[in-house]
Amino acid sequence: MTEPAIRYRLIKKEKHTGARLGEIITPHGTFPTPMFMPVGTLATVKTMSPEELKEMGAGIILSNTYHLWLRPGEDIVQEAGGLHKFMNWNQGILTDSGGFQVWSLSDMRNISEEGVRFKNHLNGSEMFLSPEKAIHIQNALGSDIMMSFDECAPFYESHDYVKKSIERTSRWAERGLKAHQRPEDQGLFGIIQGAGYKDLRKQSAQELVAMDFPGYSIGGLSVGETKEEMNEVLEYVTPFIPDHKPRYLMGVGTADSLIDGAIRGVDMFDCVLPTRIARNGTCMTSKGRLVVKNAQYARDFRPLDEKCDCYTCRNYTRAYIRHLIKADETFGLRLTSYHNLYFLLDVMRQVRQAIMDDNLLEFREAFFEEYGFNKKNAKNF
Repeated sequence: MTEPAIRYRLIKKEKHTGARLGEIITPHGTFPTPMFMPVGTLATVKTMSPEELKEMGAGIILSNTYHLWLRPGEDIVQEAGGLHKFMNWNQGILTDSGGFQVWSLSDMRNISEEGVRFKNHLNGSEMFLSPEKAIHIQNALGSDIMMSFDECAPFYESHDYVKKSIERTSRWAERGLKAHQRPEDQGLFGIIQGAGYKDLRKQSAQELVAMDFPGYSIGGLSVGETKEEMNEVLEYVTPFIPDHKPRYLMGVGTADSLIDGAIRGVDMFDCVLPTRIARNGTCMTSKGRLVVKNAQYARDFRPLDEKCDCYTCRNYTRAYIRHLIKADETFGLRLTSYHNLYFLLDVMRQVRQAIMDDNLLEFREAFFEEYGFNKKNAKNF
């Protein structure tokens, strides 16, 4: 029997929480978990080179099926030798199914049992995406980890709607499994949905676990619900995922949510947030967010974060970076993007160490106090 393309190895469980230290083995290398994944929507993490991403410790990045389908087209990526060769990245790549992007086009789509008809956001032409098509595109892209096609139902939608949605998502997941052509070198994850309803989260998790995916994503969170509601769902749903399978929380990228997600047993996270806010001059620091383009930093010759040892903080000042951004110089956006990605990857390094040392809750308390986060919703373990 051949080994699955994606394997999870548990190294240690933190003794006071549900947190776990581990590693995920992919066809393009192994990375430690918990891990934050930088997002490279169009086969590039905006303004960053692959060498810089490796330098800052990114073991895996995420690319977007929907956007790559539209341009340059999965056939071109396949002809280039797959996504890894196309973008010169020889480590892990995860692709989403394209489902979330389709759901964001709520006024331009029509859902049926077969799939979703929607209008291309670039030129308005009609397109159709089905579970089989989403898998076909990802097979052509050649990512290490693929996502099943699902519906990301709104968190506050009615119980009746969400029940029908998760049942269709389970049927779509089964169709996607049957359509998967490269299980030997691409792992396909199931996506657990159910909004804020515990009975539906349980039903979704149990139906997908019965299909024996190599890993599981937790979807439909960070879509407008409170932090408390998100943590409650995570706490409830992660025990349904087998210990020997990776757990991926989709679309979460604030430091507090990464720490709280790890406490509840999540292994992988992704979000466009760090690079998106960096392009607006907003930086994540150990003392909270810093908007470096503000006038108060015009003569501030300190680094963005005096506790950070990233390339940006070792070499450049707030005053210089502010000048670059105010002058519309791209190098400024590169420096803030580098720093924000490094910051979250470093938070994850500290979380992994805290799990090893069995003091994750103490780390959380100290981090939140310095950062200025609201300490509410600290679980009493």
